[in-house]
Amino acid sequence: MPLYLDEHEHIPGLKADALAQAHARDVEVGASYGVNYLRYWFDEATGKVFCLVDAPSAQAAEDVHREAHGLLADRLMEVTEGG
Repeated sequence: MPLYLDEHEHIPGLKADALAQAHARDVEVGASYGVNYLRYWFDEATGKVFCLVDAPSAQAAEDVHREAHGLLADRLMEVTEGG
């Protein structure tokens, strides 16, 4: 299954606890789409967030974000894991 990295340029008022809740919703909702949100990285000061997701398609990954919390990524790219 393809692996994707998404980037959210700026989420206003970003806080670690709220992001953890959004990620938990991604995991919960993702099961019905065959999507697995694996990890995320963030910077509270800038509101920037990156999410790593295993999904059958970019559209499926986006659909999960839309349903889970509505925070859609500004960019979503397919990536290949290296050693």
